Amino acid sequence: MAGKRIAVEIVGRELSLSNLDKVLYPESGFTKAQVIDYYARIGPVMLPHIADRVVTLNRFPDGVGGVSFFEKRCPSHRPAWVDIALGPGDRGGPIGYCRLDESASLVWTANLAALEIHSPMARCADIEQPTMVVFDLDPGEPATIVECCRIGLALREVLQAVGLEAFPKTSGSKGMQVYLPLNTPHSHEHASSFAPAVGQLLAKQHPKEVVVVMKKSERGGKIFVDWSQNSRHKTTIAPYSLRARSHPTASTPLTWDEVEAGADGEPLRFEADAVLDRVATLGDLFAQTLTLEQSLPGAPPSPNPRNLQQNPRGTRILLHRTAGCRVHHTESHRDLGVLRVAELSIGER
Repeated sequence: MAGKRIAVEIVGRELSLSNLDKVLYPESGFTKAQVIDYYARIGPVMLPHIADRVVTLNRFPDGVGGVSFFEKRCPSHRPAWVDIALGPGDRGGPIGYCRLDESASLVWTANLAALEIHSPMARCADIEQPTMVVFDLDPGEPATIVECCRIGLALREVLQAVGLEAFPKTSGSKGMQVYLPLNTPHSHEHASSFAPAVGQLLAKQHPKEVVVVMKKSERGGKIFVDWSQNSRHKTTIAPYSLRARSHPTASTPLTWDEVEAGADGEPLRFEADAVLDRVATLGDLFAQTLTLEQSLPGAPPSPNPRNLQQNPRGTRILLHRTAGCRVHHTESHRDLGVLRVAELSIGER
């Protein structure tokens, strides 16, 4: 039997909402109405991060713990005002993904019990050009977000050494992500080669704490620096998206001061109400990722990053040398004015 439906109007858009009393997070009692309320209220800061990107929905019609499914193709029963755009697609060819560019569209997906919203690194206007690089730090038990924070700080140091600024957020699950905004012309190949090379450097610097191989048996007690999220067809949990955990946690932007505190054991777990309170107080800590223009150092490397596992010694990356840059490099280098460029060899020679 169909649940009771309620008609609402959101900024001039009419929607029919259903089953508002349904509990989607059984352990905490968080209902569908509360999920919808969260997305309606977080919309003003979340939408700029996803409005010009295609999204993949992770839907939980029976709540956390029930059957769930990822949905790339925008549902045919969508309202006429929910736009679609072509995205990376799959083996069957292009797919028309949803574009969520207004508060009403976020409420509509929340009503579908789309608890999680995932987005790619490229905007839908040019899906061949990523606007950022993401480093997904995933802890292997018994490691936790504490260890993620420590490696996140090490990652920040590496990036700062080559003049790049990055921004951290929790994954809303076990780990965290560090975003490196570009907003300048880059290819997926360049981003997808830079990320694993940096991961290899971290693994070399912190061999007991960092791993970059996919094999789960090698991740125990270490932080897996997942570089694969930069592939053209991959998506990552969007800033401020809820997660399908036991409680309604969200992927939450952080300050680096908070990451430092997290490395000392300060809890970094934020549920929906806390995220809304943070935004009211701190604003959008991820706002600069939308506008900050940066360029990855060096020419785009040609090797496919998927070859790293078979031949990690073959991956090279050009980085600008700056004071304090602690990196392994070959003897060959050249000075270009005030910039020194060194060829970094990632992995043992």
